[in-house]
Amino acid sequence: MFAGLGGAALTGWAGYTMSTAPQKPNPPWWLLTLIIVLSPAILLLVVAVLALFVLSSTCLHILIWTFWCLRGRDILFVYSDSPIWHDYVEQRLLPPIRHRAVVLNWSRRKRWRISLARAAFHHFAGYREFNPLALVFRPLRRTRKFRFWQPFRDFRHGRPQALRKMEKDLFELIRVPYDETAT
Repeated sequence: MFAGLGGAALTGWAGYTMSTAPQKPNPPWWLLTLIIVLSPAILLLVVAVLALFVLSSTCLHILIWTFWCLRGRDILFVYSDSPIWHDYVEQRLLPPIRHRAVVLNWSRRKRWRISLARAAFHHFAGYREFNPLALVFRPLRRTRKFRFWQPFRDFRHGRPQALRKMEKDLFELIRVPYDETAT
């Protein structure tokens, strides 16, 4: 007859279920009315924000394609002076791409001027694992992001496979010879 003291519900003598869980109060009527009344404005605001994001992405792409890609620069590379990756980046990643990359050093970001590189970094890098980062811009294609943070973390713990794979993928995309034997 009873489901037990630990059960979520008890069955009474007439077969009705009695809940032992506390009942959540219904939201006040005015809150539901407010949400219904404001939902078109909220939806319009969301659509406007999305439209501005798409417009800013499109404008940035056009500026980058015009001012960088036509001049042979199609990579934005961001790194820092961290002892984990600084020497590796300086010796292994940057030399093959330096002639076609715009390079920003995160450790010197206080000295960054307002520029296309800074705007592109803030727009495309996001807020996670953005250092080291390579952004590859190709005309009329999506921007490819290579987030090196996790592969360097794995590398530091004795697992170089992810770093080697990301490095190889980057170099294959930009058609730069990749030396797998280099350390």
